[in-house]
Amino acid sequence: MRKEECFYLGKIAKKFSFKGEVLIYLDTDEPELYENLESVFVDHNKHLVPFFIESSSIHKNDFLRVRFEDVNTEEDADALVGNGIYLPLSMLPKLSGNKFYYHEVIGFEIEDQRLGVFGKITSINDSTAQPLFEVLNGEVEILVPMIDHFLVKIDRENKKVIMNLPEGLVEMYL
Repeated sequence: MRKEECFYLGKIAKKFSFKGEVLIYLDTDEPELYENLESVFVDHNKHLVPFFIESSSIHKNDFLRVRFEDVNTEEDADALVGNGIYLPLSMLPKLSGNKFYYHEVIGFEIEDQRLGVFGKITSINDSTAQPLFEVLNGEVEILVPMIDHFLVKIDRENKKVIMNLPEGLVEMYL
């Protein structure tokens, strides 16, 4: 399994017991969806390695307490702490309406109700306080804030994100 075929679920935050259990921080709004997983992929030495789950339970809302098969000691668990956890994209719950996963709108055209289509979404920058669509218009990169108030429609059928942006936001780049 390659990372491009998976989504990031969280990371192994710390050991939980002397019997090899770990706590996985779940980077999701709905941790309960992932309470009964059979397996996960652990990013170990830049490779995704499947780990099978013997038992798991939600711990303090954002954590999943997990006992992996063949991880029986503190030392085994230590080797996993800090590693990312991934699942296949096919396991993502389907979203509808104006809710979307960042990866699904990459390559979509972006359209302003006033200006029309003004570029293609090349990536999402979520390292800032406000996530941004990174849009390419020819050679010019345009940063568009992902604000619900500006978002009119996610048109999955025509691969378009339709927005109603403030006057001047796009024009200042062109």
